[in-house]
Amino acid sequence: MQTFRQALAIQRWDDHRYYHHSRVNQTLHLISALSFLCTYWLLLTNPAAAALVGWLVAMVSRQIGHFFFEPKGFDEVNQATHEHKEDIKVGYNLRRKVVLLSIWAISPLALLFDPTLMGWFEPYATRDQLIEQVALIWLVVAIGGLLFRTVQLFFIRDVQTGLVWLTKILTDPFHDIKLYHRAPLQLLRGEWIDPMHARTPD
Repeated sequence: MQTFRQALAIQRWDDHRYYHHSRVNQTLHLISALSFLCTYWLLLTNPAAAALVGWLVAMVSRQIGHFFFEPKGFDEVNQATHEHKEDIKVGYNLRRKVVLLSIWAISPLALLFDPTLMGWFEPYATRDQLIEQVALIWLVVAIGGLLFRTVQLFFIRDVQTGLVWLTKILTDPFHDIKLYHRAPLQLLRGEWIDPMHARTPD
């Protein structure tokens, strides 16, 4: 039985070595991490603004890196196909991300069918009120996505795996800054792919 810290280190290491070869992706993850730190701060004072920064800046930059810049061919370093990595992904693989992002994109349409959203809101009268309500819906989608996958992992893996994954996701911004703060400079030097040779789980 792995300790919680060992399991967290392994999930972090697997996430890095399997899904962050591209220096462009790493750079976008650095931007995303800094944006998520702003999101965390805003959650204390302005949850709607936090949701807007979290989804429109942090999540968009993060997923652009995964969908468009990360290599999808055979992974020579880890001797694994893209399909194998997608199958063993603990959290949201690309297929599950498409589902989550689709829910995020269409969720504001709920206000067209019920402007009160079953009594949660007063019908919006201004553009600012609409933006705030959409942002709060997105905040619920984010929390729901985290809790859904965590509980799902309880059943398809075990409780520790789910809790470790949740901890990893919530602390990813801090860890990504540690891992990828040099990525923009490395990219400017012409290094498009991380050689991945010298690192091990920390």
